[in-house]
Amino acid sequence: MNAPDTTSAVDISPKGAASVRMRAVDKSFGSLTVLSELDLDVEPGERVVIIGPSGSGKTTILRVTMTLERIDAGTIQVGGQHLYHEETATGALKPASEKHIRNVRSNIGMVFQHFNLFPHMSAIENVMLAPVKVHGTPRQEAQQLGMELLAKVGMVEHANHTPGQLSGGQKQRVAIARALATQPSVMLFDEVTSALDPELVGEVLNVLRDIAEEGKTTMMLVTHEMGFAREIADRVLMFDSGRMIEEGPPSELLSNPQHERTRSFLGAVAEH
Repeated sequence: MNAPDTTSAVDISPKGAASVRMRAVDKSFGSLTVLSELDLDVEPGERVVIIGPSGSGKTTILRVTMTLERIDAGTIQVGGQHLYHEETATGALKPASEKHIRNVRSNIGMVFQHFNLFPHMSAIENVMLAPVKVHGTPRQEAQQLGMELLAKVGMVEHANHTPGQLSGGQKQRVAIARALATQPSVMLFDEVTSALDPELVGEVLNVLRDIAEEGKTTMMLVTHEMGFAREIADRVLMFDSGRMIEEGPPSELLSNPQHERTRSFLGAVAEH
């Protein structure tokens, strides 16, 4: 499926501008609109937490950025490069080739709710796979990088264990190491603690804190962990019915939301 040949007048950001820029992004599944005319800039190194009820569009934002779903209209740029479009000699936009999309997507890493590790591979093999297969990194170099990343997430001693030998928290830490292995400039995290037993949530959040403290990676996180959002986010975005209805620093949005829908959502989350 080709990207939509949408906009005639599009805001094209220069290199070094926003890490992620969305303009007039639409996405529907059949008659259900999940994103509607979304405009969003995420700055380099910024940590943005996306909240909202089920079906609000928050996970779809991550999935269209990772090209797991294709947008219906609008544009997305990553690091100043269009994701779904290419510029012609006249500066107009045309649908991008698959090669172009892959090249831009190589700057993005994503960690999923249910880990998505290859069950027949060890932890180190899962982490090495993308550098070797996608970037052509020599195996010895990829293994060294993989061990460094497993050390970063506290999983070196489990390097040769398969996912079936790991707890949920350990699997998620391996999944984070795997996403970091391509050295992406943008990291996407989709409810990465929601499938974990409560006692395992802390170990994964600690890894995310460490990544955030380094400050090098742009992070977009969908989460229901409001305490964690308050601690890690530079900005919180509240979504409802495919639209961003409120945004602000966590100290403001989570403590004194202005929109009634945000107040009711935060009240419901607090009850669980």
